[in-house]
Amino acid sequence: MKMDDRGASFVAVRRTNPHGETCNSNSAEAVAGSAAWLGRGLSCVCAQRRDSDASSFFDLTLAQEECLQRLQRRIDVPYDSSVIEHQEALRALWNVAFPEEELRGLISEQWKEMGWQGKDPSTDFRGGGFISLENFLFFARNFPKSFQDLLWKREGDRSVWEYPFAVAGVNITFMLVQMLDIEAVKPRTLVGATFLKFLEENESAFDLLYCIAFKLMDHQWLSMRASYMDFNTVMKSTRRELEKELLQEEVLRLEDLPSYKLLSR
Repeated sequence: MKMDDRGASFVAVRRTNPHGETCNSNSAEAVAGSAAWLGRGLSCVCAQRRDSDASSFFDLTLAQEECLQRLQRRIDVPYDSSVIEHQEALRALWNVAFPEEELRGLISEQWKEMGWQGKDPSTDFRGGGFISLENFLFFARNFPKSFQDLLWKREGDRSVWEYPFAVAGVNITFMLVQMLDIEAVKPRTLVGATFLKFLEENESAFDLLYCIAFKLMDHQWLSMRASYMDFNTVMKSTRRELEKELLQEEVLRLEDLPSYKLLSR
């Protein structure tokens, strides 16, 4: 793992013992990680791939152009801990994740229970921006069972060293932005062009694809019997599978994706 200019940090990973109980490892026993694990540190996962240059033949409709621009505006919004709306969204995330536990503050050691690297989630959101928080909330509200299953690592025979739930979620947001080429004026890949058709029909298509991708990533994680240091490999596998599914002829909407069936409400 490449280290960023802040130097190495430790990622809080949920450790599962044979009895199914969970706990968070402290920095003394955690696997050494890096803040570069977030966002732009995932260059190996998010490198632009162009099997075919769609920009030469794909023209946006007016509706698609407007949908893309709205999504781009969402992506451009950084998480700002001084903005009331962002504070409320962060509190809302805690409430849907831990409805029976009162949050003591937006900066609190409690956040490590969710898999943030430290007591202030805003430092991790820089890799995905405010949209990554919106993705979390959409997931928790629309697929609460799957959200809780992933949060608490309830399914499958899991590794002793698990990926941190919250940090993984931010990485998935960033991976999707790169995979779909959202920041381009118009899509330069067939995958990006295909996604815009879904976005035109469903304004929440990006959020929904996030839920699918998160559940698929965990499914791949279990299938590969992965551990903490395998996270990038699992993410690359997840991206390849998503790209393949999005280009299937029989997929006319995101709900037709084979991986959508992994989600449960």
